[in-house]
Amino acid sequence: MAEPRLPERNVVRRAFERAAPTYDAHSPLQREVGERLFAHLDPIRIEPRVTLDLGCGTGALLDALARRYPSARTVGLDLAQGMLRQAASRVPAWRRLLGARRPALVCADIERLPLATGCAQLAFSNLALQWCKAENAFAEVARVLEPGGLFLFSTFGPDTLKELRAAFAAADRHDHVNSFVDMHDLGDALVAAGLADPVMEMEMITLEYASVEAVARDLKAIGAGNALPDRPRGLSGRGRWRQVAESYERHRRDGVLPASWEVIYGHAWKVAPKRLADGRQVIDFQQRRP
Repeated sequence: MAEPRLPERNVVRRAFERAAPTYDAHSPLQREVGERLFAHLDPIRIEPRVTLDLGCGTGALLDALARRYPSARTVGLDLAQGMLRQAASRVPAWRRLLGARRPALVCADIERLPLATGCAQLAFSNLALQWCKAENAFAEVARVLEPGGLFLFSTFGPDTLKELRAAFAAADRHDHVNSFVDMHDLGDALVAAGLADPVMEMEMITLEYASVEAVARDLKAIGAGNALPDRPRGLSGRGRWRQVAESYERHRRDGVLPASWEVIYGHAWKVAPKRLADGRQVIDFQQRRP
């Protein structure tokens, strides 16, 4: 896999802590992609006992998971405690009185899940993996899934925010937009982690804005700022920002500015390991029928 430039985890955590109160009001794309990802479960027959929402954010899809799999235990995990507080408030008191089960919420990093090996049968992740090192995240998912378990996810691809990236490139030599992994590299990483039969899809979604300032406000409100290690600590004055805005204006069509998002959907299955951790090969003996 081509090595992406990874964001700093502590910077990502702090950004999402600050963004928790404003996230839902500025995340129509995340809700739409989540609904489209959730629809991928429709043709899949699976009866999990434990479902994991990895990077659950404010918990927008936790209730949908609980309603689809009512007998399963639903667990939401997120890097930011503030996001989990928002998620906890989604189950109103009157529903709890009627017996609605509150999902378990855990503050954790997808790359280091505090969960037992083989504890879940479904791992679901909507637009969280772009903040992680894919190989580490996939290895952890493979570890916590029971053989036969399903991993279903969405993330962003390299053409995400290409207009904003180009506008910043016209103003200075720094990277202001995070890196994103190619769909084919993600598929290879799934297989390397022990997840089989990967199915990958991609689509482009374009949001429309009145100005580049509006694009920046939305990104800040959802915590999706620049978290790269060598990020510049702000632009040097209004002149530099004016350059960015003027460059972005070249993309204006029919009175609006586009913001492109390359959305990748994928799923794969956990298979039984062929070798143990010490290198011994696992051979499956099945009794011959008479």
